[in-house]
Amino acid sequence: MSRHVAIVTDSTAYLPHPAMSRHGITSVPLTVVLGDEALEEGTEISARSLALALQKRRSVTTSRPSPEEFVRAYRAAADAGATGIVSLHLSAEFSGTYDAAVLAAKTASIPVRVVDTGMVAMALGFCALAAAEVSEADGSVDEAVAAAEKRAAGMSAYFYVDTLEYLRRGGRIGAAQALLGSALAFKPLLTLEGGRIEMLEKVRTASKAIARLEELAVERAGSGAVDVAVHHLAAPERAEKLAQRLRERIPGLVEMHVSEVGAVIGAHTGPGLLAAVVSPR
Repeated sequence: MSRHVAIVTDSTAYLPHPAMSRHGITSVPLTVVLGDEALEEGTEISARSLALALQKRRSVTTSRPSPEEFVRAYRAAADAGATGIVSLHLSAEFSGTYDAAVLAAKTASIPVRVVDTGMVAMALGFCALAAAEVSEADGSVDEAVAAAEKRAAGMSAYFYVDTLEYLRRGGRIGAAQALLGSALAFKPLLTLEGGRIEMLEKVRTASKAIARLEELAVERAGSGAVDVAVHHLAAPERAEKLAQRLRERIPGLVEMHVSEVGAVIGAHTGPGLLAAVVSPR
């Protein structure tokens, strides 16, 4: 009997729906709390609605899935014939999602490996795709985890935000850094480092920051085989322009994904977000 390893992730991976269906990846949604209303990311609140709420300065917070939601996802995978599960999630520095998955894994009827990838958005999505490819080749749970961790180790994610205020409100970046950015009126370029958001460079204008974002992605891609994702929030023209430039300049580009982030990440970055994720094969 062939082995079947199910792949579970969360809604902040922002995987395209066709890719999730093709690879049989399950996504457990996080929640956005808008005022006193709790809404599931991806089904009950759109990124555009979130952007409008932020622009109107409405109260927006986010919440992890409950352990029970993971219990249901793991049970469904087992009922579908899985003999093991790899559950890949956004950085535990950002959310309690990983902890909820660990709690649920203890009650699962089949082995579950829960992995804190230290990533988010398509940096997490590429890890899930790597694990799914191993599963499809009849690989084991350990092999699927190793593939995801290898992808994570080589991943680079760079992003530009119009303001650090939303990251400060959500506690994702220090108040001192946010206040300094406002006082000096610079445009920040950020990166993921050790599962945390870190300041990478300080650029004086938005146009120069976006040009530098392009250069960083091209430099990181080099000439080898890479996948690239471009994310945005309420900035589709910026995103498509950056994606086109990267298509022209990255010789080893295999796959390009362009998408708007969901409401959870959008709540912490604000409208105007532009990001590039580079994932060597």
